[in-house]
Amino acid sequence: MKIPKKKLANAYETIALVTPYWRPGEDYVKQIINVLRGKVKNSDIVTVSEKAISTASGKLIDESTVKASSLAKFLAKHWMRLAWGYVLGPLCHLRKKTIGRFKTYPIAEGTKHKQVALRKCGILQALMHGSEGAIDGSNLPYSLVSLPLKNAPQVADQIREKIQSKLGRRIAVMIIDTDKTYSFRNFHFTPRPEPIKGIQSHGGFFAYFFGRLFRLEKRATPIAVSGSGMSVEEALQVAETANRARGFGAGRNVWDMADKLNVSLTGVTWDMLEKIEHTPIVILRHG
Repeated sequence: MKIPKKKLANAYETIALVTPYWRPGEDYVKQIINVLRGKVKNSDIVTVSEKAISTASGKLIDESTVKASSLAKFLAKHWMRLAWGYVLGPLCHLRKKTIGRFKTYPIAEGTKHKQVALRKCGILQALMHGSEGAIDGSNLPYSLVSLPLKNAPQVADQIREKIQSKLGRRIAVMIIDTDKTYSFRNFHFTPRPEPIKGIQSHGGFFAYFFGRLFRLEKRATPIAVSGSGMSVEEALQVAETANRARGFGAGRNVWDMADKLNVSLTGVTWDMLEKIEHTPIVILRHG
């Protein structure tokens, strides 16, 4: 039986769990076990932020050390400021504040960021205005950016098995990215790489552009699911519900983060981030 989307969205109680900020080298599985103890029940869905896992795993690049190409310079100076600032931003129905930021896109830092996107993900991702190929600088200090997980299903399995072993709870685990999946009826697609099976991942910039242009339904993207045979639709509902409960830590993006902490784009420090409330884990429980 097909469950209506609205009913699915209202089917869960959410419990957002606060943890210390996970620096590189953190034993994040141990942190997950500690914060779940006494709170998780059988049949719960434990969702974890991909970004937090990537950071703890040290999947980071320091963009200050990157040497940029002429193409990266063109993307930062002209593509971002002109194409996104005057044409693509309005067509994608982005906020005026966001579009204004594109018009003054930082050339020095932006050029290095675009070079990382070109090298790691290719031109179709580098044409994005942010989160190119799921590369993300929010909730990170200095010029660091995180890379997406390449082994998310194995990581989800490991977390689930540890929870079952240490806490004796049979649960499902989902790893989630805030980057959006767009849906047209039963067709789901995302600009970011390697979502769960059933979500198409092609086109990069074009997937984002058409999803935003036509104002398709957009939800956070499930990267891996372990311990559950849930449908793609239910996985998307779980991901979006958890994402809304989680919040954005220091900010949705590097601009919001810098504004919140009252520093430059590369002026954020580890100590600043550790003072922000972080909720990388959200439990979903059937109501």
